[in-house]
Amino acid sequence: MDYRAGLNIDSKAHIAKNATVIGDVTIGPDVTVLEGATIRGDFGGSIEIGAGANIQENCCVHVNTGEVTRIGENATVGHGAIVHGCEIGDGSLIGMGAIVIDRAKVGKRCLVGAGSLVTGTADIPDGWMAFGSPAKPIRPLRDDELASLVDAAEEYREIGRDMESQGLLLPGSEYSPI
Repeated sequence: MDYRAGLNIDSKAHIAKNATVIGDVTIGPDVTVLEGATIRGDFGGSIEIGAGANIQENCCVHVNTGEVTRIGENATVGHGAIVHGCEIGDGSLIGMGAIVIDRAKVGKRCLVGAGSLVTGTADIPDGWMAFGSPAKPIRPLRDDELASLVDAAEEYREIGRDMESQGLLLPGSEYSPI
């Protein structure tokens, strides 16, 4: 298998030197992928990461054969989270250490709490907070909480740009998986 085949990383993305991005993966502009993250579209499926999203340290993003993992625009995937064969809506935040598994759907502008397990039967509605194992929708997010999701995405876009300007992250056009 050619692990570079299918890679489509926007030149304006910001990728850590020790991140692993292989297989059928599309990364949009202004996406930040931090240290130790692994994004593997090498198992016969594909991964799409929308513009402005961020994949924080030590995350794992993977997919099953014939499926697609989608992470929406301006989404945040917190430190150490696992996202596998699922859909994360635009502007949503997946908390640290959370796990979102095959066929789960997290709507737009949602918050999945740290350490939560979002199972394959889950469908978190737009604008809701979900916690637990298995994660359940708890309540709609308040306006201030929705604003904090926007702030988190913008903060990590700025971090990505700053780290790239200091040589700590590579522009997407210079990233090589091996």
